[in-house]
Amino acid sequence: MEMQQFHYDNKIVRNFIYATIAFGVVGMTVGLMLAFMFLFPNYTSGISWLSFGRLRPLHTNAVIFAFVGNAMFAGIYYSMQRLLKARMYSDLLSKINFWGWQLIIVAAAITLPLGYTSSKEYAELEWPIDIAIALIWVVFGINMIGTIIKRRERHIYVAIWFYIATFVTVAVLHIFNSLALPVSIFKSYSVYAGVQDALVQWWYGHNAVAFFLTTPFLGLMYYYVPKAANRPVYSYRLSIIHFWSLIFIYIWAGPHHLLYSSLPDWAQNLGVAFSIMLLAPSWGGMINGLLTLRGVWDKVRTDYVLKFFVVAITGYGMATFEGPMLSLKNVNAIAHFTDWIIAHVHVGALAWNGFMAFGMIYWLLPRLFKTKMYSDKLANFHFWIGTLGIILYTLPLYVAGFTQASMWKQFKPDGGSLEYGNFLETVTQIMPMYWMRAIGGTLYLVGLFVMVYNMVKTIKQGSAVTDDAAEAPALPVISPNRLKGEKWHSWLERKPVQFMIYTTIAILIGGMVQILPTILVKSNIPTIAAVKPYTPLELQGRDLYIREGCVGCHSQMIRPFRSEVERYGDYSKSGEYVYDHPFLWGSKRTGPDLHREGVAGKPFNGGRDDIWHFNHMYDPQSISPGSIMPSYQWLIKNELDNSTIQKKMEVMVTLGVPYTKEEIANVMQNMDAQATKIETKLLTNPEINKAFGDNTAKPLKNREIVALIAYLQRLGTDTQVKSKKE
Repeated sequence: MEMQQFHYDNKIVRNFIYATIAFGVVGMTVGLMLAFMFLFPNYTSGISWLSFGRLRPLHTNAVIFAFVGNAMFAGIYYSMQRLLKARMYSDLLSKINFWGWQLIIVAAAITLPLGYTSSKEYAELEWPIDIAIALIWVVFGINMIGTIIKRRERHIYVAIWFYIATFVTVAVLHIFNSLALPVSIFKSYSVYAGVQDALVQWWYGHNAVAFFLTTPFLGLMYYYVPKAANRPVYSYRLSIIHFWSLIFIYIWAGPHHLLYSSLPDWAQNLGVAFSIMLLAPSWGGMINGLLTLRGVWDKVRTDYVLKFFVVAITGYGMATFEGPMLSLKNVNAIAHFTDWIIAHVHVGALAWNGFMAFGMIYWLLPRLFKTKMYSDKLANFHFWIGTLGIILYTLPLYVAGFTQASMWKQFKPDGGSLEYGNFLETVTQIMPMYWMRAIGGTLYLVGLFVMVYNMVKTIKQGSAVTDDAAEAPALPVISPNRLKGEKWHSWLERKPVQFMIYTTIAILIGGMVQILPTILVKSNIPTIAAVKPYTPLELQGRDLYIREGCVGCHSQMIRPFRSEVERYGDYSKSGEYVYDHPFLWGSKRTGPDLHREGVAGKPFNGGRDDIWHFNHMYDPQSISPGSIMPSYQWLIKNELDNSTIQKKMEVMVTLGVPYTKEEIANVMQNMDAQATKIETKLLTNPEINKAFGDNTAKPLKNREIVALIAYLQRLGTDTQVKSKKE
């Protein structure tokens, strides 16, 4: 049989590794900055683009798409060439994939701190960048499919199954969740509203975790763990069951992020049922990974690469056990909105994704540079300090989560009122846990810096292999029919187009069953006649709320629990959100819920006057001692930009919000009238005059703070739910 000579492209792998480490340092450093903001909330005070609300989405995007994304591409580009015995389909497409992805990351790093955000978790980037992501993702897909077609191996290996599922599903999720109508180059509104937007977002959000942070890394596990251990995968049959059951079930589980919310019960219950089922394939994958190491446990004790892999797979198992557990309604009632969820997410991010990436890079470097690692001791040190960092990061947050939930729900012995009615009592109680979290994050980041040093020294002592010589026989003509005795899946493994079609069908079923009825069947979202669109000034204030990332710390979803109704007011109804583009339910309560913020009657939450809100944004600690909210003094200084308000209203009309032509034509007069009323109230307070200071050259009513106050005072007032004490 004639052998063909060719070369693997190692340069693209090296480039993605360099980007992985560089953006890992950036993303994790920003994360550590955020951890210390819980302890010193005003250490970046006065710098709007370094505020918590703007840096938080930068951190999540940098870690998910820059660090993990680049690691994913590095691992795929190396393993795919060798599994298919073919160079990547196009060197040009590889370069476009690399440089396009880095430009997207840079665009995110610029726009997010400037406040250009859609506010949708893990999908905050505005529409031009969303389009760029879709285009670069298609480039990656064409390169991958082209390589599979020109392969020299008859069957496609299990790792490539997961790569295919990743490409198909992320494309579907990203496109449908990112559908929006532009207002300007940096502003758009989601085409979905309220409950529908929440369902589509968490269909995306949960499955971004599934198909960007999980399935590609499972593919990497199936390649790099057997390679590092020099052992075959434990079970081929288990691989088949793991793959198909995982991709089919995962796509249904998104609604478990919205339990006890205004989402219809049938959708919530579907999410719960499939989340519980998800435990089986997830643990099937974990078992397949760990049992691949059978017979080499002595090697695990001494090989730092395998140590990283073992902790990574164990972290995957822990996170995928916890996910289904958190989808149980009685557990979710405790955990949701607390720091328990932050701990859960970081078990997956730090252990599964982080350690899998580190182990893979440590395995790749000597092969890419034809040398040994500069220091095995430093690599082992990285492993141990990183492991300690994970423990010190996550365990305190589990304690914090339980503390928050128990304090929020605690009633006085007579049962008449909340034991801890003031939200700040919870915050001050968990500050020691935030200190430990910051220490754990510091240790993890120190480990990464040690790795950077070890990498630089290894690269300097080695010699880069840009084109790795290889040879293999050409792929013979493959019969389109099943051969005698050939099993169905073996036939499918040599038919990549059919494989991709079946994969697409498997992931589309769950999404269609959940999302289409919610969008098309109006009875799922009962309307409330009293709910009206936001006034133009309130709409501007809502956009400022989005720009400053307030949704990262405050929810707008009161669940039907006695403790929440007592604290915040009547529970939230689906019809209250019909004009919300996008939805702002939130996923974490660092501060109290704000859905009834404009309704008077609660002793600690809601009904506060305009002066209180002004002072709270100017200097939170002056009126709420112990608060960890940073000040937002630039809102007082900045003049409100009304240049696009008419365009915003026109886009909202296109989306179904019933603004009249007269309202749009008279927008400036209406805004001025509402702003003047707020200004009049504010300027009766001498302290506000002092805070306003030298900015009196232009009226206070033209400042951003007035629009934000208008929005906050509107929340919950449409239905005017009154307290029992009124």
